[in-house]
Amino acid sequence: MTTPPSKNVKLGFWWFASAGLMALLLLPSVRHTWFSHYGRRWLYILSFSFCVSYLLLPFARMIALRLKILDYPSNRKIHTDPTPLLGGIPIFIAFTGGILVNSILDQEMGFILLGAALMTLTGLLDDAFTLSARLKLFCQLLATVIVILAGVQLTLFPPVWWGWVGNLFLTVLWVTGITNALNFMDGMDGLATGLSVITAGFMGIVAFQTNQPLMGWLSAAMVGSCLGFLPYNFRRKAPASIFLGDAGSTFLGFTLASLAVKGNWAENSIIDIVAPILIFGVLIFDMIHLTVDRIASGQVKDFKGWLEYVGQDHLHHRIAALLHSPRQSVLFIYLLSICLGLSAIALRNARTVDAFILILQAAIIVVIVTILERKGNKRRR
Repeated sequence: MTTPPSKNVKLGFWWFASAGLMALLLLPSVRHTWFSHYGRRWLYILSFSFCVSYLLLPFARMIALRLKILDYPSNRKIHTDPTPLLGGIPIFIAFTGGILVNSILDQEMGFILLGAALMTLTGLLDDAFTLSARLKLFCQLLATVIVILAGVQLTLFPPVWWGWVGNLFLTVLWVTGITNALNFMDGMDGLATGLSVITAGFMGIVAFQTNQPLMGWLSAAMVGSCLGFLPYNFRRKAPASIFLGDAGSTFLGFTLASLAVKGNWAENSIIDIVAPILIFGVLIFDMIHLTVDRIASGQVKDFKGWLEYVGQDHLHHRIAALLHSPRQSVLFIYLLSICLGLSAIALRNARTVDAFILILQAAIIVVIVTILERKGNKRRR
């Protein structure tokens, strides 16, 4: 019988070093001199968000242990000890704090934060009490509607009635799809948060390429918040000391998807579509592959079954079966996501024909990964 870890908060050297950095960041003389330069603001936002997340996580872990909000081992999970949840709460606080302290909150971002808060609350209740899949989907749809009411929606179709319906449908599909895809990816130490860092990082780079400083700063806040969590969740010689929980994974997925809709990625409509698809490519691939495979194999027969199905057939499970290592599986997926993100960067000055070539390259990479993971799936079975 496994025993939960100690409920005491142990603060090491790096925690106090981060506290010292946080104290410096809060000094007006530091903020308004070195970081006041336009090109350095992103670094201040990233550092501030990192410190808040890193400093709060030991206390979130303590609270989760005291309230017994734990993820217990089971046949479909790879961890062997009860592990505290609530890791997503400091990330949410750090991201929100980074935005508010740096006064980069416009109306659209305000509504995105409102929807993200709903996702975080829903996930928190699910971590503590376990909610039904239908109720969680309803909350996701409600959060998406909040974002759409602020004018944050895709504009791929012309401004006519059928175009408006198409844009609305695609926005709902994109936001809820990415939200659930990242939630599904939260199955190994460091995976969901690391993918969030990579995704937000590439979004930030493209934002600065396309002269969208606000989007770049928002991406920096996301990167910093997640980096503060990784030392507790993706440790070199020990298992994770705390998990994101649904509160964290759904917050990250929803926020990243909404920021992608909010951004303007290029003047060319093809590139405008392809760039975010490449950046989110790993999540999109896993979601589509799972859905097709489960329906084709008869494991899922209807929408209710799709919502409620839980299994070890995700991309990270298949790759881990092939490589015989969860850590190597995570690193493999990191590299795959970076590879697709670099293609999105290359699209900045690309012609339409170049965009199609990059799409073809991404498709070939997906085929290669599919071959590998099918081999891994045979080993797993």
